Amino acid sequence: QVQLVESGGGLVQPGGSLRLSCVSSGDFVSINAMAWYRQAEGKQRELVAAVTPGGSTDYADSVKGRFTISRDNVAKTVFLQMTTLKPEDTAVYYCYARSFYDTEFWGTGTLVTVSS
Repeated sequence: QVQLVESGGGLVQPGGSLRLSCVSSGDFVSINAMAWYRQAEGKQRELVAAVTPGGSTDYADSVKGRFTISRDNVAKTVFLQMTTLKPEDTAVYYCYARSFYDTEFWGTGTLVTVSS
């Protein structure tokens, strides 16, 4: 089993930055891909960014050039650096992990609000 705990959300003005962290505990060795998803009110959950154990990344078109996902395998942590934030980035952000056995794990989410 793997537990994921997010932190770093909050209120930020448009154009500002935030850094989200997701700390893992449990059987981290079994983890393959890690990612950040988000869900805005009234909308479906969507993939924001993903990172493999080797550091390969993928991003949603809406965040390319503004968000950076990174992974520290020693610290068992994945980060999401968000810059040039827009009101449409407002959402609950969820940490996600998938094991090499295709078991999925989710954090409980952290709220990001972009507003003046």
